[in-house]
Amino acid sequence: MRTQDFDFYLPSELIAQYPAEKRSGSRLLHLNGKNGNITDSSFTALTQWLNPSDLIVFNDTRVIKARLFGQKATGGAVEVMIERALNNHEVLAQVRASRSPKTGSRLVLEGEIEAIVLGREDDLFHLQLLHSTPVYDLLEQYGHLPLPPYIAHAAASEDESRYQTVYAKHAGAVAAPTAGLHFDEAMLSSVEAMGVNTAYVTLHVGAGTFQPVKVEDINAHKMHSERYHIPEATVTLIEQTRQQGGRVLAVGTTALRALESAAQNGVLSAGEAETNIFITPGYQFRVVDRLLTNFHLPKSTLMMLVSAFAGHRHIMSAYQHAVEEQYRFFSYGDAMLIERGALQSSGT
Repeated sequence: MRTQDFDFYLPSELIAQYPAEKRSGSRLLHLNGKNGNITDSSFTALTQWLNPSDLIVFNDTRVIKARLFGQKATGGAVEVMIERALNNHEVLAQVRASRSPKTGSRLVLEGEIEAIVLGREDDLFHLQLLHSTPVYDLLEQYGHLPLPPYIAHAAASEDESRYQTVYAKHAGAVAAPTAGLHFDEAMLSSVEAMGVNTAYVTLHVGAGTFQPVKVEDINAHKMHSERYHIPEATVTLIEQTRQQGGRVLAVGTTALRALESAAQNGVLSAGEAETNIFITPGYQFRVVDRLLTNFHLPKSTLMMLVSAFAGHRHIMSAYQHAVEEQYRFFSYGDAMLIERGALQSSGT
């Protein structure tokens, strides 16, 4: 398929710039991938599509304050976006400057942190932070929340709480797993009261999630890599859910990518690994039966993923409906619950 096949018209006023007044106050579009039927609803009505035998899997990554501003030794302005911590003092990062810094050059970030450029790995710079404080502690003290590029305002105190799930635990993401932003404590309690089980995976979302697909043939696109961890307890709960005839609901494309990556050999395995899985139409799903997600950018890898999950025709129709009904799009926008299409593989 071509990248153009995943394009759609999106009025700019539908790109949500701020979160809903309440976390669970968003709208919810339900799409049946088997027949294309669409239902308009509210997020608080999510429980009507759940059964006690079901399992919900959340991504418990925590967004770090990954953006740093500073100067090169020559005085030029520089912006650094930490993509990944390699250890307590070395990172991979995107660096924006009038001219890319060379290996061996030095940066001064936030007026306090001296960094040296050790080299490059593709589009990322390998930096060493010459500071005794571990990198995550430095970022918490000096860093800025990295809001997505389509949000026009600078991060404020409200964003520091609302661009983070209430169950965020393991620091490492530079973008939020946004489907989880809709859950508040009351919603989690409602799910628990139904007897629905919950489980967690960790996938540290990278800035690559916002990178556009620049090739026309989607098979030529190089997917970014992200680190994930699947706990043994999550594997056990998924196995129990299967035995009881329940369904596995992934909250967000990141949770789905982690689960599907860990089952590439046909059996879901616990542990930690890197994934650059690129899910496009024709992919055979092994773990996830249902997906809760937000509305995604045109021509993005995430549009391709949801098209694989529900069927390209059903997704494009659902997005046209969402635009017509003025749903709010992207990170701070509304939610979509998708039942996997009939042509997709059954779970393991």
